[in-house]
Amino acid sequence: MGAAPVLEELREVCQPQAKLASRNGEHWAGRLYMRRISLRFTRQLVRTPVTPDQLTWTMVVCGVAAGAALMIPGLTGAVLAVVLMQLFLLFDCVDGEVARWKGQNSAAGIYVDRLGAYLADAALMAGAGYRAAESGFGGWLSVGIATALGVVLLKASTDLVDVARARRGLAVADDESTRPRSQGVAAVRRIAAAFKIHRVTNGIEASLVLLAAAVADKVTGGIEPTRWVLAALAVITWVMVPAHLLSILSSSRLR
Repeated sequence: MGAAPVLEELREVCQPQAKLASRNGEHWAGRLYMRRISLRFTRQLVRTPVTPDQLTWTMVVCGVAAGAALMIPGLTGAVLAVVLMQLFLLFDCVDGEVARWKGQNSAAGIYVDRLGAYLADAALMAGAGYRAAESGFGGWLSVGIATALGVVLLKASTDLVDVARARRGLAVADDESTRPRSQGVAAVRRIAAAFKIHRVTNGIEASLVLLAAAVADKVTGGIEPTRWVLAALAVITWVMVPAHLLSILSSSRLR
């Protein structure tokens, strides 16, 4: 095992500015704090036989486990879900960094990475439904599963843009092409972006909101705060599904 690379050299190769600056290519928590943490893990991992694909599968396990953790009643399950989602984010950063340093990028790794994002967010919403149903089956579990389906549709509608462009022989869409051509749609999008409400459909943010709800549950001695939060997540998700589709169709991404 050789000496660990210098952090500055590692950052230059593993954290290209083009990726970090991309609005769609980097989670805000990655830019805010996780990339600082992940680089130190990457510095040690590049000295080992661990492959990027193995790290990606670890990410997937953490994401799905976060949803399962919500099945544990009380604060314990909610705290564990947050921790696992943070680990999901960590490994989501580390796998790509190790891949860039070792030159081991693969289509399979990219595929599993995207699959992991779908599974993690969907599992978290389904777990929230089970939690709201008080560890049982019924209407609230159905709400959680419906929310999970909406989250999957949101992610799929974004990824299908690249599929459509690839089949037309076009390059991957850049940030500029995501701007709506319609002034009305652009104005609505600016308002939504200002409040950042769409972020709660992401597993990282949703886990934190559900933790806050679990604290409120503890204070009130009931499960109503979690149910209110899940209901809000469901409404936001299903309002966003057609809105996101309209945003895509009114932009230059498919042209």
